[in-house]
Amino acid sequence: MRGVNVRDAAGIQRSLEAFVDLPNGGMIVTASALAIIHRDLIVDIAARHRLPAVYFQKTFVTAGGLISYGADFIDQYRRAAGYVDRILRGEKPGDLPVQAPTKYELAINLKAAKAQGLSVPTPILTGADEVIE
Repeated sequence: MRGVNVRDAAGIQRSLEAFVDLPNGGMIVTASALAIIHRDLIVDIAARHRLPAVYFQKTFVTAGGLISYGADFIDQYRRAAGYVDRILRGEKPGDLPVQAPTKYELAINLKAAKAQGLSVPTPILTGADEVIE
C-alpha cells in the first residue's frame, strides 16, 4: 500500500498518472475536501487508465466511479437532529457522547466495472444499496 498526499489538481494529476504504471494497482480514495472538489478529475483519471477505485461517497459512483462504501450521510444528519433537540431541551453539548456512523452504504457502477473488464460477484451486488447500470 502506498499513500499519496496531494494539495491541488496538478498534484492529483501527477500522482495518479505515476500510480497507474504500477502493476496490479487499485485505489482507495479517502474523505477529504480536496477529493470532493476534484471528484470528476479523480474519476476521469481512474476510468481512463482502467484503475479500480473504491470511494468514500456515492457521488463518486454516480459520476462514473466504480464502487463506494462509506457512511450514510442522510442517517448522520437525521441523528444530528436528535442532538440538536437534546441541546435545545437543556443538555450541555459537552455531556453528549461522540457518535460514530452506524449505517453505511455500498454503491456499485456496473457500467464502470464493464469498462474496466471487471465482473462483480452476485453476493456483492445483492448486498449493495444502489447499483448503477
